[in-house]
This record gives sequence, structure tokens and C-alpha cells, in this order.
Amino acid sequence: MDHASIDAAHALADPVRRRLYEYVAASDDDVSRGRAADALGLQRTLAAHHLDRLVDAGLLEVTRRKVSGREGPGSGRPAKLYRRAERELSLHLPPRDYQLAARLLAEAVERHGAEEALHGAATAEGRRIGAASDAAPLPEFLRERGYEPEDTGDGLRLRNCPFHALAREFPPLACGLNLALLRGALEARGEDGGRARMDPARGRCCVVVSKNNED
Repeated sequence: MDHASIDAAHALADPVRRRLYEYVAASDDDVSRGRAADALGLQRTLAAHHLDRLVDAGLLEVTRRKVSGREGPGSGRPAKLYRRAERELSLHLPPRDYQLAARLLAEAVERHGAEEALHGAATAEGRRIGAASDAAPLPEFLRERGYEPEDTGDGLRLRNCPFHALAREFPPLACGLNLALLRGALEARGEDGGRARMDPARGRCCVVVSKNNED
């Protein structure tokens, strides 16, 4: 039994804590207690209490730095800031180990050079799920699948990779699968599959969705 995941689920059962977690997770930069409190209309001491409980549960991480932009005497102490934890938590009752199965399958694909077959299967699955929800706006479609899309003005940046654990061990394989899946989904929705393209960067999905092929 994964007790850390149970503790995390218990922490998020509180509605205030859940709102704070969602706010911090959606932020592009680290969040101070004051900023979180103001955003959610909470007292600072209450926000600090719940943010620290989320840290204890492994859902948030703490970093400290000066936010005034000044250095030296009189610049103040480093502020306590919060960000979403890198650690991945999951809860399966009864216990399951899908990551082990995914890792073994990925190893088999690489060992036997079956990447083309995998990409074909991913494209087909993308078309299936894309056709099943072609009426939903694209951001909503992506959000429901865990990508956390963010409009950048010239397209959609995907702040989360649903295959993060696999992508860390097998980056070319997982990113290629992801690209094929999203291109298939776009095609099934009547959109240009080429809008999904590789643009890897730290802290987000390796694929972005442009407004058009020229972006």
C-alpha cells in the first residue's frame, strides 16, 4: 500500500487545500503565501497552514528566494515560496503497478525496434478518442486527458505530460507515442494533425499545439 498517496488524497479532501493546490499547480512561477491568500480570498495565516500541510503530504515543494529584486543589507529575508512537487503520486485500490508494465513494454519495443508499430497504434487510438469528443473545444479535450493546456497566443503549451514517468526513462519512445496520439486526435476532430509538433522543454510536455503549421 502506498501510504504517501493515501496521505496526499486525504490532504486534498479539504476544499480549501484543494483550491490552494490547484492554484499553485496552475502557476507558471513559484507562489508566496501572500499571493495565494489574496488570490483565493483567505487570511494569510490560514493559507500558510494549508500550504504547509500540502508540503507535508508531498504535493507541494518549498523554495526560498528574495522576491524584492534587491540584494544586500536591507533587502529583506528570502521569501518562502511554493511549487507543485516533482514527485508523482498515484492511488490504486487494490494496489496495482501499471508503471512496471509500461516500462517492460517500452523496453520490449526498443529492443525489437517496434517503434513504427507503436506509433501506428498511438495514431489509431488518438483518432478513436478524438472522434469520440470532437464536439468539445480543443483545450477542454486536452485538459480532460491531463495535459493542462495553456494558451500562449500562438498555440497551446501543455504544462503536464500524462506519460511523465515513462518519458523520463524512455524519452524518444514516449515523446514519439505522445506526438502520434495527439496528431491522430487532431485529425479525427477535423483539424490539421501537423499542428502538434515536438518542442521539448523542462517542466512541461514535449509536444505543443500550434495555431497552424507555420507557427
